Amino acid sequence: MSTTFTWNIVQLDRETSDGFVFTAHYTVNASDETYKAGAYGSIDLERPEELTPYSDLTEEIVIGWVKEKLTAEKVSEIEAALQAQLDEQKAPTKATGTPWS
Repeated sequence: MSTTFTWNIVQLDRETSDGFVFTAHYTVNASDETYKAGAYGSIDLERPEELTPYSDLTEEIVIGWVKEKLTAEKVSEIEAALQAQLDEQKAPTKATGTPWS
């Protein structure tokens, strides 16, 4: 079963004067149809030379900004950590309890 990673933008912080988005809040969800894991993060964005009008922004555009700012290496680390959580759910390496219960 392959894992699907879904990136979403849940909130944007912007300046009201010109619509500059300075922080993006995002989630990353991993699913393999049986197990699920998720992560939440926020990242500050730098003011570009040319602003995209706030009303023209799409989730895909902002996800691109987030991934670019994080770098491909960090995106891979986040997805690998979520994959490790799924793997742990499939085949737990730790447990709790007592042998006499």
